[in-house]
Amino acid sequence: MVASTFPRALALVLKSEGGNADDPQDHGGRTSRGITQREYDAWLAERGLPPADVWAASDQDIQTIYHEEYWKPFCDGFPVGVDYLYFDMAVNGGPHRAAVLLQRAVGVTDDGRIGPVTRQAVAAADAKQLITDYSDAKRNFYRSLHQPRFLNGWLNRTASVEANALALLA
Repeated sequence: MVASTFPRALALVLKSEGGNADDPQDHGGRTSRGITQREYDAWLAERGLPPADVWAASDQDIQTIYHEEYWKPFCDGFPVGVDYLYFDMAVNGGPHRAAVLLQRAVGVTDDGRIGPVTRQAVAAADAKQLITDYSDAKRNFYRSLHQPRFLNGWLNRTASVEANALALLA
């Protein structure tokens, strides 16, 4: 297991996600720092707490959601750089999509389940090449969505995440 790069990866994801948004054309709806209102309410309900405005969520709540729901259980077992790349995609496209694209990048069956076959393939891969291949898979996925309003932003984010992931290798 590698040392956790979660704090660094979280800072980069939060920068990519920005602040508060409520774009009617974005399927996520009301969102704060990348966490949707629906997700925040469900997370609060699991803790026996009433719904609350995600825009007023504490930084600690946002960090906990990201760590528990998106970073765990896989990222600490991935190579540095790949951990951040997967985490960012889990946040932006969902954990299932992040797993499928990772599997495509390492050439295993893309069933969306990160089991021993996927983990072994990730461990055996050259991290730099995997970051490049995963980023290419992300670009292909975003283009397949045919949402021109968001495409340039997604592609710019992919380029930034790829560059940051490669820099983490150094």
